[in-house]
Amino acid sequence: MEFGIALALVAALMTNLASLLKHRGCHHATPVRLRQPLQSARALAGSRWFAAGWGLAAVAWLVHVAALSMAPISLVQAVLAGGAVLLAVMSQRLFGDPVERRQWLALFLGGGGLALLAVTVPQLHGSHSEFSPGAILGFEGGLALLASGLALGHRSQRLTQRHGVLLAALAGTLIAFAGIAIKGLFGVGEVSIALIAPWVALIVICGALAQYTTVAALQRGQAIEAIGLIGLVANASQIAGGVLVFGDPLSANPLGIALQTTAFAMVCASALLLPSRTGRQLAPA
Repeated sequence: MEFGIALALVAALMTNLASLLKHRGCHHATPVRLRQPLQSARALAGSRWFAAGWGLAAVAWLVHVAALSMAPISLVQAVLAGGAVLLAVMSQRLFGDPVERRQWLALFLGGGGLALLAVTVPQLHGSHSEFSPGAILGFEGGLALLASGLALGHRSQRLTQRHGVLLAALAGTLIAFAGIAIKGLFGVGEVSIALIAPWVALIVICGALAQYTTVAALQRGQAIEAIGLIGLVANASQIAGGVLVFGDPLSANPLGIALQTTAFAMVCASALLLPSRTGRQLAPA
């Protein structure tokens, strides 16, 4: 399990850097449109920044999958979330992007809250990949309903000023959906290809939608706002999935429960503080 946690640390660093590269590349390309997927893909591929970020993100994803196969998902995602502060440091030092004070606070609160969840979890052993069909179907169904609500909100004219935030939350939800499904693959045991194939197809489709939505969110918002909110929603959802689907245990004593409640409150506060007060909106996706 320790090697899986080490891989999660590597994935956190690579993912944050890849997201910053993609963010810069996105702003040198025309806004993506769902009705023109091939044209949007060609425009993004023409940006060297985005191509470099996408390649690094692909490697980071493989490292992430390897970490999930070796360690509980709640710990892996907490480690990834704890790397959020690295995002602000790299954004300022490497790319000169502005980071507001409230966003620094948001990243510290979110990363600290999710890290606090990790340290208050009882001692775990193994990968914790076992699950019941009802638990994973119920949790994934809830994420699908949440994603549908966010997508409808994005189409609402009354929420025009919040479209970038809604897109980021939607991207994080789709990433979490795919992450829970990937983790579940390691706990299905020996089953026929006929049962695995639809599962893998669902992961691929959801992953593709997550990539499109991520790009749209990156084009609409500032780096910290978009990347931070995507990571926060994705990591928090997968940590919840680790508890509800894969049986990662919560603390068994009152102090631990109080600390975990505080951690969830920190994550919620972080989500409220991340959106920038000076963010700009681009053309609709």
